[in-house]
This record gives sequence, C-alpha cells and structure tokens, in this order.
Amino acid sequence: MAAECAIQVRLLRAGCDTLPAYQTAGSAGMDLKADVDGEIVIPPMGRAKIPTGIALSMPAGVEGQVRPRSGLAIRHGVTCLNAPGTIDSDYRGEVCVILANFGEAPFSVRRGDRVAQIVFSPTLRARIEVVSELEGTLRGEGGFGHTGR
Repeated sequence: MAAECAIQVRLLRAGCDTLPAYQTAGSAGMDLKADVDGEIVIPPMGRAKIPTGIALSMPAGVEGQVRPRSGLAIRHGVTCLNAPGTIDSDYRGEVCVILANFGEAPFSVRRGDRVAQIVFSPTLRARIEVVSELEGTLRGEGGFGHTGR
C-alpha cells in the first residue's frame, strides 16, 4: 500500500466543486479540474492559465507536481507548458495550470474539465558543498546523447 499524508484543500469560490480526485485505485496523480466561468478557448500554439478554484496546504517536505494528462496530449496536443510545475509546501495561493495547445484546432476549457494531474511527492532539502574535485564515474562529463541512445 502507498504511503499517505493529509493535504488540506481550501475552496476559493462559492459553489466550487473542483476537488482533485484519483480516478482509479492505482492512480499516482489526482486529476485537477478547471474552475472557469464560461469557456476559455486556447488557439493552436496558444497558452492559457487555467484556475482550479483551490488552494493547498501540504506538510513540510512535500511538493505537488502538476503534470499533463496523457489523454489531452494524444487526442488534442494539449499539455502543461512547465511540466512538472511545482507547488511548494509553503504556497497558499490558487493552484493554476498553464495549458499549451500544440494541436491543430482550438481547444476549449470549461468548468469541471480535467486539465492536469497533481502528484504529491517527498522532497529533500539540499546542502551545497563547494569542492575542488567531484567524485569520478565511468560516464564522467559525457552527456546529451553520450550513451548513444
């Protein structure tokens, strides 16, 4: 069984019914829903900030990763522009999703549409140490196609 932690959600508008939700028992991410008035149309090669109508409180050491939904990507060419987007544990503002339309047709977003997913993950706090040499590896400085695959 997967580990659990409590995530507090504040509904930002009266009548908001856009709570994140897992769609299956094995889902890693909860779907995020749009909380928009009317309709937002994203033209081909356009982008839009989509509000979700919620704010979150996560324990220290937990982040929310906003990720694309594969169905939107394959069917419409719509994805999250800065994937994964990070929601920090100390952020208390509205969770918004930056959608980009790489498809050939305008894409419409309406209230309640599932526009992204959020995965909650533990984080580490890094301590930077300046050194004169790094530990060697077989790969060394090889990158960007170094492995030939």
